[in-house]
Amino acid sequence: MSLTSPLDVVLVFAKAPHPGRVKTRLVPLLGAEGSSAFHAQLIEHTLATAHRADHSTLELHADPADDEFIRACADRYAIKLVQQQGGDLGARMQNALHAALHHGAYDTAVLIGTDCPALAPSHLRLASNALRDGDDAVFVPTEDGGYALIGLRRCDPRLFEDIAWGGADVMWQTRERLNALGWRWSELQKLWDIDRPPDYERLLANGMLERIESGTGNSE
Repeated sequence: MSLTSPLDVVLVFAKAPHPGRVKTRLVPLLGAEGSSAFHAQLIEHTLATAHRADHSTLELHADPADDEFIRACADRYAIKLVQQQGGDLGARMQNALHAALHHGAYDTAVLIGTDCPALAPSHLRLASNALRDGDDAVFVPTEDGGYALIGLRRCDPRLFEDIAWGGADVMWQTRERLNALGWRWSELQKLWDIDRPPDYERLLANGMLERIESGTGNSE
């Protein structure tokens, strides 16, 4: 299915690349400035990947949204720039997805972060198709126990409340919530995030760093 409907939206969640505030677990390997520069590359890579998925609507949800680099990214793709709202990550995702599905009048919303360069346009297309085919939710789980993508056809705050964000049980806790809600959901191929030095070394070993540095995103 081609994603040409104006009723589909992809929300890219990103932190502004401020040294010492992003990719802190990579600082021992890359330094604060190097980790921040790498984070900026991941943002550009993710936006390029999302753009290649051919969604008619793409939004950048940032913290803070008034950052110069963030504004330049939004301008490059001529996309809506939104300030993230809420306390923890769960509240921010809930607010963004609720706004898209209820206030934005979209039929489906897919939200991704910037930590998973293995995420490709094909994953975004598959997620949107799963929602269009009747799933209430769809996920791309990650090897560390979280997820790199959440797609929803409807939104419920119980999916995001009291989740141990950043821990190894995020996807497990989310499955429990989905079962309690009685929702139909699917999970796509498990991928991996870039958080720690071994993840970065893995990126180097499989040749993905060159693609990230080019800012071109995935081509699948």
